[in-house]
Amino acid sequence: MHTRRVRKGALRGLNMTSVIEQHMVAGVHYTGTFPDGEVFDSSEGRDALYFLVGHRQMIPGFEEEIMGAAVGEKREFTLTPDRAYGEHDEGAIQVVPRDQFPPEMPLEVGVSMAAQTDKGPLPFTITAVDEENVTVDFNHQMAGKTLRFSVEVVEVRDATPEELAHGHVHGPGGHHH
Repeated sequence: MHTRRVRKGALRGLNMTSVIEQHMVAGVHYTGTFPDGEVFDSSEGRDALYFLVGHRQMIPGFEEEIMGAAVGEKREFTLTPDRAYGEHDEGAIQVVPRDQFPPEMPLEVGVSMAAQTDKGPLPFTITAVDEENVTVDFNHQMAGKTLRFSVEVVEVRDATPEELAHGHVHGPGGHHH
């Protein structure tokens, strides 16, 4: 057995704890279900999901529930709407004159689109169409829903200075420039 001396300070900046904390990169496998057991999303059969913790890439309750988790740890939790996508807001439903849409645009109930605003695209779903009006819902499709998650942490690492500056994960499992 060989041992090696490490200079004082040589390990500074390395995460030796390997648990999820703010400003770290976390890789997880997950399955999201509604309380009745219906699966709404899963990484099963796909690559793990990687995100920069504390940078609003995940719903708030998800991050809160996996803080402090270590690689290999599995957690199950339930998020009420206030910790997920918020309550359904009736004020976010609007009736828009049909002539505000391009004539060639197919307007069908259930179709998701985005309105272009000065702050970027604002997604909505068409909920009703008649001769004169189109009813649109700007709520997130998961608003008002209770969500259950089963999560396994597969990787935890320090974020690079570039990832922190850009606000997202780079490299395998993340964004590539």
